Amino acid sequence: LITVRRILSGMYEKEQNWSDAASILAGIQLESGQKQYSTDFKLEIYLKIAQLYLENEDAIQAEAYINRSSVLQLQSKEICLRILYQACYARVLDYRRKFIEAAHRYIELSYRNDVHESERMTSLKLAMNCAILASAGQQRSRLLATLFKDERCQHLPAFGILEKMYLDRIIRKSQLLEFDAMLMSHQKATTADGSSILDRAVVEHNLLSASKLYKNITFLELGRLLEITPEKAEKVASRMIGERRMEGSIDQIEGLVVFQTQDALPTFDQKIKGICSHANSILEKIRGVEPDWVSSASTT
Repeated sequence: LITVRRILSGMYEKEQNWSDAASILAGIQLESGQKQYSTDFKLEIYLKIAQLYLENEDAIQAEAYINRSSVLQLQSKEICLRILYQACYARVLDYRRKFIEAAHRYIELSYRNDVHESERMTSLKLAMNCAILASAGQQRSRLLATLFKDERCQHLPAFGILEKMYLDRIIRKSQLLEFDAMLMSHQKATTADGSSILDRAVVEHNLLSASKLYKNITFLELGRLLEITPEKAEKVASRMIGERRMEGSIDQIEGLVVFQTQDALPTFDQKIKGICSHANSILEKIRGVEPDWVSSASTT
């Protein structure tokens, strides 16, 4: 019966009838208790179902089978299945618009030596796309830095946009046409306010960039800078401040956004202090285990 279902599913898959192909495989009772199946077999079936649902752009169903696979992939010794799990999980996060998490998963895949070079570069390209689409803030800034410093990214088409974002440059809508054409259909979806995911990400990026150029700015001027209405500019600024993704305040009487910039030197000093404290803590732990070695190392 299982063989028949796999053959029938394969026929639907060839016809690109992804939903029926997934449903046929999902009908296999792997956890019924009547028959024991190996971990690898169950993992293979669940991942195939997830792949088919992803092809059908049904991320909710795909995520359900990825969740079933999560424990199994830890028990499996088949490298190819574990890699497939990572790839499917990254795609689910991507479809669910969890772009920062998806980008990190794609980056992990791009560093795996047991993945073909072309697939590693594809994973890196997908990571860049997710990083650009992610909501602006400290997490995305760290992600952009990781990708910008990766020399492989310089050869990818989206590097120009990535570079502008990393360097906090203002990005115009006219500069996004080529990048928008690279996006997958689910990445072109609209948000609650009617704007695209890319438009939202770029508006937030430009607002953060503006916060480093201005001490304050009127809603009218901010709207012109972001290429949106003053009312929408105020809403975006209020949301980002409320979510602690940008430091500042709203002065509705004067019609201003007031930005708060941190002094870089105290922040730098604090980081150095933290590193030194951490180094001392490590030294004390070593001293507790190897006091003689520490004493001899200190005198040399």
